Amino acid sequence: MDNMTIGEVSSSFQVSTRMLRYYEKAGLVESTRKEGYAYRIYDADAVKRIRQIIILRKLQIPLKQIQRMIDGNREEAICILEARIHAMDENAMSICTMKRVMEKLLKLLRDNASETNYMDLIQENAIVELTKFLPLEKHHLKEEYQMSIAKEMAEKGKSVRIMLLPPCTVASYQFTGDDPEEAVGEVMNTFIRTNNLYGRKPDARLFGFNNPDPEPDSSYHGYEEWLTIPDDMEVEAPLVKKQFSGGLYAAYTISFPDFHEWNFLVEWAKNNETYQADFYGRDRKDMSGCMEEYLNSVYSSHIGWPENGIDGQVDLLLPIKKR
Repeated sequence: MDNMTIGEVSSSFQVSTRMLRYYEKAGLVESTRKEGYAYRIYDADAVKRIRQIIILRKLQIPLKQIQRMIDGNREEAICILEARIHAMDENAMSICTMKRVMEKLLKLLRDNASETNYMDLIQENAIVELTKFLPLEKHHLKEEYQMSIAKEMAEKGKSVRIMLLPPCTVASYQFTGDDPEEAVGEVMNTFIRTNNLYGRKPDARLFGFNNPDPEPDSSYHGYEEWLTIPDDMEVEAPLVKKQFSGGLYAAYTISFPDFHEWNFLVEWAKNNETYQADFYGRDRKDMSGCMEEYLNSVYSSHIGWPENGIDGQVDLLLPIKKR
């Protein structure tokens, strides 16, 4: 397999460029940049590794266990797979037994058409024996799985907060190119530290959004961040001083990099009885008004992110309005 750009890998494997960069930060895969070539490049070994990671994720193996499989040895990988197969086997055995019971019961009902009290056939010895070792609690059958998903979604919905962001002055920086989130983050971190923003405005907040959004036929996309600042604070290039009008948002906290949870928040807005999404025009390419707030970002810019420090958390902010 030939070398591939990050955009080509993203398109081929249907995984976001942000997730690919996260795989790199986690030490799961490496990329390179050739001299005079702007794009991030994955060689054949890296592409093979990415394919392996995606396959294991589709098997619902957690990323931490995938990393253990990659960083460990064959025995480590075997232990992880054996443990997960054992858990699946326990569930599969129950499902297989239930199928045999229902097939046996179906045969009894068909063969005893003249039986008046046909429900008594459920107590036949063969049925009793087959069901003896089945647990009474729920099994992961399709309907029950769907019910559990619905319950999970309902519980997650309770964590959605309604937030009114007030108008404020922001310092803005936008970049389009390779690794735009990192490029913008470096500029903002420098600005925060240079201007001692934590000392001047300890409640400062940092918001980000795609601008422009990723396009299927492009290896690049853009990212913009807004940093709240004192109204009288001067801002020098490459940053731009702007006014944010504020607004009403649905907020949902995630751990980095679980940005796939945007799908949940959009579904929440579709099904909520009180609020609905208030997107900007679809012709705009800046997440239609959605934003991501990086919690504790101004404080962390001064102290860095120590290994035992604050976990990276992000608020997903969806613009909403009353129905």
